[in-house]
Amino acid sequence: MNGSPLTLVVCLGSISLILSASAPVVSIPTPNYIARSITVKVLSQDFLGSGILLRRRGATYTVLTNAHVLQAGDPPYRVQAPDGRIYRANLPQRLNFGKNDLAVLQFKSAGSIYAIASPGAFPASGDEVFAAGYPAVEERGKKQSLAFTTGKVSLVLAKPLEGGYQLGYTNNIKNGMSGGPLLNVRGQVVGINGMQAYPLWDQPSVFADGSKADERLHQMIIRLSWAVPITKVIQMMPKAENTTVTTVFNQAD
Repeated sequence: MNGSPLTLVVCLGSISLILSASAPVVSIPTPNYIARSITVKVLSQDFLGSGILLRRRGATYTVLTNAHVLQAGDPPYRVQAPDGRIYRANLPQRLNFGKNDLAVLQFKSAGSIYAIASPGAFPASGDEVFAAGYPAVEERGKKQSLAFTTGKVSLVLAKPLEGGYQLGYTNNIKNGMSGGPLLNVRGQVVGINGMQAYPLWDQPSVFADGSKADERLHQMIIRLSWAVPITKVIQMMPKAENTTVTTVFNQAD
């Protein structure tokens, strides 16, 4: 052998693919890897819930979460990034999501660059999805690690429930995972986790317009976890917030 790179020719019908052993291997980030890169912890005096690194403008990052996550604690809020660093976060006063269970925080990071989420299209019933977030930990001293669960979209409502919830899925989510991402198979964020299946109190399922779901639909609703579609967030964010950013995936711990 003369030491030249090995070349493999693969014929598919009339198409020939030449694969060189010296060619670089391109690694495509998995949804799990992406979730670990874009999911943060939202803190006050204590842990409140999860959030999503949504946008970056210069050194300023915008974190998306649920309104009820912030309501569980008092300012000042803090954000713990995927690399463990903690930043003081502010509430942008100009952003208003109405009665939707959505909120954003902003923080500045002069030294570290973090990945940001890539929004996906509105999913369809039957689509495989992945839910991520940090479950609340009650045992002292136990490390709080990211949870990542698999499932599928089971019910897409024609009109949203109170809080903007419209995507019902089979993934298990726990307390603390509220505000975390719901991703598709491409690792794109399609929703924001916010409601667990089988609530402690069996209250009627009420839509955003004030009407109530009938009993058959209600029983379907309470068996699923629920997310607010990311498309609603994109529609309501100010246009001035849009920016083109090269996504950098940091190595997960």
